[in-house]
Amino acid sequence: MKPLSATATKINPIDALPVRALAQGFSLLEGVRVVDLTTSVAGPSATMLLADMGAEVLKIERPEGGDDARAWGPPFLDGESLWFLSVNRNKKSIALDYSQPEGLNVLHRLVRLADVVVVNLPPRVARKLKVDADSLRSVRSDLVYVSITGFGLKGERADWTCYDLIAEGYSGIMDITGAAGGEPQKIGAPAADMLAGQDAAFATVSALFSRQRTGEGHVIDIALVDSTTRFLSCRILPYLGSGDVPTRSGGKDSVIAIYQAFETADDPITLALGNDNLWRRFWEAVGQPEVAEESGLRTNADRRQQRQGIVARIEKILRERPRDHWLTLFRSARIPSGPINSIDQVVADEVLLDRGMFYQIAGSGRAVPQVGTGIHIDGMANSPRSAPPRLGEHTDTILRNMLGMDEAERARLRTVNNQRKNHDV
Repeated sequence: MKPLSATATKINPIDALPVRALAQGFSLLEGVRVVDLTTSVAGPSATMLLADMGAEVLKIERPEGGDDARAWGPPFLDGESLWFLSVNRNKKSIALDYSQPEGLNVLHRLVRLADVVVVNLPPRVARKLKVDADSLRSVRSDLVYVSITGFGLKGERADWTCYDLIAEGYSGIMDITGAAGGEPQKIGAPAADMLAGQDAAFATVSALFSRQRTGEGHVIDIALVDSTTRFLSCRILPYLGSGDVPTRSGGKDSVIAIYQAFETADDPITLALGNDNLWRRFWEAVGQPEVAEESGLRTNADRRQQRQGIVARIEKILRERPRDHWLTLFRSARIPSGPINSIDQVVADEVLLDRGMFYQIAGSGRAVPQVGTGIHIDGMANSPRSAPPRLGEHTDTILRNMLGMDEAERARLRTVNNQRKNHDV
């Protein structure tokens, strides 16, 4: 597979992406309005999932710089943070300083018209800014209030600050990630943020479904550490039931005996022999069917006892031929296997491209790369409704059309925003 950048003259990978025009997209949550007070990754990823499903998301940002992620770079694309662009499509940005009475009044007016508010502030800060659950549910009693924090709304850690890195450390995932005998490693993506974002989106939709039946709102409490810890369920329960503490192994200690990466004559592959049938098919495919029937190797439990020796035997065989030979052979034998792709190879994957996983947005006045929703509904991939917004891009439109504020009111609010911006500078 040829990576996008593997040319004599380096090109920007976005230029090779298919262009997708702005369209209606999924509309399952059409009519749901979300006020998004979050920043960074976890909260914005949650609200983008809701927006991708059709909700209207009003992204409230500080006038002085906006979402923290807008400054995260390099790399930047035309002055915009690519991290920010990754989790903020289909939203409308409103620059609003709700730490001031005038801005808080406007925020409350927006909350009255909203179904959901999402916040990622520690409880103490949320109370200070009057955007805690009690304050906002006094504005709209049936509100679905979603809090995303590091440690939850209650307990001695509730007001501790947290980022993805911190949550990964607390959860245990870093301790079991990395080579045997090596240092703990962070996962190569903001796993805690993205997991918490998915949990928040799922809980929000569940709460909205409940409210439709009962008429009552809910307070949702999502913690990065909780979401990441739940991600480790399949490692934690075996410890709880056996007392065996998992350790770093470079991904070579699965409960499945043969479930790891192997070297070939050129590039490595992954191989997963998850049941006895696959075990037999593998040895038939490599021309040694008798190995599958050897005493002490017929069950997964037996093979786990002999893992080191089996891995050495398989490694010796696989090193005799190149990766593509083995992948072709294993696919024909219906044996789960695959390459270990680099990011540029992933983005060039024709199957993923056909499924709408990578594209650039057309019709937004600028080229913006995106990773798709990754969900197909009724046989269709999603389409973007709008590009990630510029800071404050929709402020005037929302205040005028949604709240009915006249030019004089909007001018006063702009003055308040500018005063705060100049003060912070």
